[in-house]
Amino acid sequence: MRNVLAAVCVTCGAEYEGGAPVYNCPACGGILEIIYDYPYIKTVFTREKLDGRRDPTMWRYRELLPIEEDSQLPPLRVGGSPLYRAERLGERLGIRNLYLKDEGLNPTASLKDRASALAVVRAKKEGFSAAACSSTGNAASSLAGNAAAMGLRSFIFVPERAPVGKLTQLLIFGATVISVKGNYEDTFRLSAAAIEKYGWYNRNAAINPYLSEGKKTVSLEIAEQLNFAAPDYVAVSVGDGCTIAGIWKGFKDLYAAGLIDKLPKLISVQASGCCPVNRAFETNSPIARMEENTIADSIAVGVPRNGDKALLAIRESGGLAVNVTDDEILAAMKLLGKTAGVFGEPAGVTGTAGLKKAAEQNRIPADAVVVSVVTGNGLKDTASAQKATGDFSSPQSGLIHIPPDMDIRVEYLGNR
Repeated sequence: MRNVLAAVCVTCGAEYEGGAPVYNCPACGGILEIIYDYPYIKTVFTREKLDGRRDPTMWRYRELLPIEEDSQLPPLRVGGSPLYRAERLGERLGIRNLYLKDEGLNPTASLKDRASALAVVRAKKEGFSAAACSSTGNAASSLAGNAAAMGLRSFIFVPERAPVGKLTQLLIFGATVISVKGNYEDTFRLSAAAIEKYGWYNRNAAINPYLSEGKKTVSLEIAEQLNFAAPDYVAVSVGDGCTIAGIWKGFKDLYAAGLIDKLPKLISVQASGCCPVNRAFETNSPIARMEENTIADSIAVGVPRNGDKALLAIRESGGLAVNVTDDEILAAMKLLGKTAGVFGEPAGVTGTAGLKKAAEQNRIPADAVVVSVVTGNGLKDTASAQKATGDFSSPQSGLIHIPPDMDIRVEYLGNR
């Protein structure tokens, strides 16, 4: 790959050939990061070239992706998600320039499609016939869908708490699903052992450094949608740390390529019941295991495998960490729907819940340009959505129960 210089270990600095099927650093076990030839990229990747491309998907940024020119690309439309100006929500939060990046409109309804799309491209190029991962739901469904579209088999390991909606997606996509009677850490260990034994392509984002390269395309889109004026803040929910690390990598790549002239601050948002990354950031201590006590299943990761990259991203950006309760997450689901018409699952709206809390604490300037990334669609977890609306028998839910009598209906509605 002409555009890739090397894969570099973030722990010991060891360098490996870019594009080689190496995941963790063989020398120390650290996480690798893909390094690009930015002087070369500046000569082949320009705003003018982007303006001439009709492809709205993540592949419009191929010069900043670790793929060979002859790689087979997936047929699904991954990327090109809308960036909405959220004026009504901004008024509620006291932020005049607020945007929502709605990743729930990707093919399997989450940001994880970006990582899985890159995974299946590399799996196909490297000659694999099957790919596997462990997941609390979204990474699993995204791999299953993208693998199906590319003619690959998929083996998915999920903890038994995974929502029914996400399990249903997996089965519809033809995946072999292994439900593990344990937490995410148990699930991850089992998947790692099976991947090694059976020789499947490893889609685990905490292991495979190429997956954050897929996730970073959300940053590339945000910048282009803002006419390459980088936002001041980007709020995102955090689980294993791969997404926030990918978002930071995307903005850094754009800056190094000369396409933006500043970098945003990151707002790392975790659930109070499972916040090992934020706790380590706030206490300036190593990441320690936590229990996975939150309804936001997609970010319920007690042992984040990409935690070091996540911490580095928050610190390098001069960002901040915010923890939110499950009640605050449920409230954000309803607030986002009522003010912006965007339906997000619990993990998907956690970034917005944290942004609301940070704004209330006066940690965000009112005139800042802020993007909140909604990482997954609410239809993936309708049980939590029902908790957000309240008991259907209660008037507070907004559900009206009346007999089929127009006079009664008019009288009732007229008093509301």
